Amino acid sequence: MKHLLLGCLFLINTAFAAWPHEHISQATFALNIVNRMPQGKVSEIDNSTKKIFFYTNLRNLKGQTIRHRWLYKGKKMAEVRFHPKGNRWRVYSSKNLWRKWTGRWKVEVLNQRNQILLTKTFEYKNK
Repeated sequence: MKHLLLGCLFLINTAFAAWPHEHISQATFALNIVNRMPQGKVSEIDNSTKKIFFYTNLRNLKGQTIRHRWLYKGKKMAEVRFHPKGNRWRVYSSKNLWRKWTGRWKVEVLNQRNQILLTKTFEYKNK
C-alpha cells in the first residue's frame, strides 16, 4: 500500500511538473482556435500572417479575473480579461498584426492581484 501511495504521488508531481504554471496546464500561440482548442501551434511566424491567437488552459482559478496582456517592444498593445466559471477553463485571445510590427512579442498571463503567472513569447519575422 505504501508503494502504491508513493507511486501515485510521483505521478501527480510529474504531471504538475510538466505544466508551465501550477494554475496553467497549457499555454501556446496558434494560427487558429477550433472547438476551443489551438490549431497550428507556433513560436514564430512571418509577417504575411495577419492574426495570431494565444490559448491558455486555466486550472483552479474559478471566480478570479485573469488577463492576457500583449506586449510589443515594451508597449502594451492589447489586454483581454477573462472570468473563469469553472476549475478548468480554456480561454484564448487574439491579436491582429501589422506587417511592420516585426520582432519579439510577449503575452503575460496575470491574476487579479496583477501578478504575472506566465510569460510566453513569439517572433514575428519579415517574409
